[in-house]
Amino acid sequence: MDRTISFFSAEASGPGLADLAGLLCCHGQITGFGRTAARLSVVVDEPWRARALAGECRRRGADAQVGTAECGHPQVRTSFRVDLLPLASRWLRDGRTGPAEDDSGKAVPDGFRLSGAMLRMWALASGRQGGSAYLLALDPLAPGTHARLAAALAPLGVPARLLGPKADAPAVRVTGRRRLESLLELIGEPPSGAEAAWPEAAPARRAG
Repeated sequence: MDRTISFFSAEASGPGLADLAGLLCCHGQITGFGRTAARLSVVVDEPWRARALAGECRRRGADAQVGTAECGHPQVRTSFRVDLLPLASRWLRDGRTGPAEDDSGKAVPDGFRLSGAMLRMWALASGRQGGSAYLLALDPLAPGTHARLAAALAPLGVPARLLGPKADAPAVRVTGRRRLESLLELIGEPPSGAEAAWPEAAPARRAG
């Protein structure tokens, strides 16, 4: 596979706070504190995810701590920060300051464009193998975001299918050798411990 860096890949530009929107594409949550600060948090199912995400946050100047959520799973959480307010103002619906029990309060911003760096954050938080496909989980508390996030993958050359309501959990599904190769190029190499959960290109079919 040609690993030439794509213009949209995670390595193509320097890290920035806007990349953390990738956590909001899945089940990550943003909470505002009035108009003064905001905090980003995500609960993950494996320790390597928490370590990798905390490192990615710190690379962007957002100090993040790894702890344990009430459910017992690892949690990554930043402090309340002024520089996260733009993320909150873009992703929270009018009148919302954060998640409630059955509603995350999130909406995909108008004009949202997914980048490779955001996609890497998404994969680190919730990506997993699904047979011959790769699955990127969506937020079950934000069903209004699902279709728009699935559509946001197409401009990156990774068209995906939105899993229907009969699926175990909402997700977008990427299939096909070329699409999986494009996805891998966009998100870059896996961190330590992530290999089993990282996309792999499907083998090419033999002629004959």
